Amino acid sequence: MFDSEKKRYNVYSKYLKKKYGEKVYKLPVNIPVTCPNRDGTIGYGGCIFCGEEGAGFEILSNALSVSDQLKTNMEYIRKKYNTHKFIAYFQNFSNTYLSLDKFKSYIREACVDNVVEISISTRPDCVSEEYLLFLDEIRREKNVEISLELGLQTVNYHSLIKINRGHTLAEFIDAVLRIRKYNFVSCAHVILNLPWDLTEDVIETAKIISALEVNQVKLHSLYIVKGTAMEKMYLQGDFKIISVEEYIDRVILFLEYLNPQITVQRLIGRAPEENTLFVNWGISWWKIRDKIEEEMEKRNTYQGKHFDYLNGKALQKWAIER
Repeated sequence: MFDSEKKRYNVYSKYLKKKYGEKVYKLPVNIPVTCPNRDGTIGYGGCIFCGEEGAGFEILSNALSVSDQLKTNMEYIRKKYNTHKFIAYFQNFSNTYLSLDKFKSYIREACVDNVVEISISTRPDCVSEEYLLFLDEIRREKNVEISLELGLQTVNYHSLIKINRGHTLAEFIDAVLRIRKYNFVSCAHVILNLPWDLTEDVIETAKIISALEVNQVKLHSLYIVKGTAMEKMYLQGDFKIISVEEYIDRVILFLEYLNPQITVQRLIGRAPEENTLFVNWGISWWKIRDKIEEEMEKRNTYQGKHFDYLNGKALQKWAIER
């Protein structure tokens, strides 16, 4: 059975404390970037679930410099939690989708005292060797960890088309392999209740993430942001959102097939209610998280319970039978 200090999955906060010796907090950084399927490079409008503000709703204005954003957030977190180590998290939109010179400038500016890691959220089709080479230089020069968070959402290529993702599974695989070459930390973002995904897709997403040796996952529940293409579809009744009970079942199923060594950043996302038509079934995110953990305990299950499908599964069974 998996055991992370009485948790049944590999908890991110425990991972950070073990790695850095104390509590570490992520500080969001907001820079003026967009995405290639918003500006016409590969499409317009962006993902159908993504609003004009992107994914970052607890961020400072990008009119502030990176260092000023970090300084402001550090002061607040220090006072509230007495924390001394931080992760500079370039969160909103695709943070490698800008010129290399500008990217270098923003990353260098984030290398301030007490920042032990730089985390960069981006799309799989916005990861290239030039940017990774620079990050490798920064890691050695500044002695900071580098992590890249990739928006996958699902391995179901039909669903990727439906949500206007603008890339397929191939680009995700390519990005993960490139990131792994440099021994950076990789994280996959996944939405477990897309309307066009079945439980089989949940399992396959966990299996592919595990087979690719992704280091971390961040799970989201689908929410409907006002002003998006998905809002129109939702109001027209083009799809239905599964129940919270089924979402909990999907999270547990996903974890059961996930490599137990993979760190789980979170089990469910959150969004401001004033900007959404639907978010987390009107339930506080932490209540849903607690319910997932309670159900795992009740079912006596754990992360990696069904992690038996790699390294020649058929040969292993064949050997046992003979």
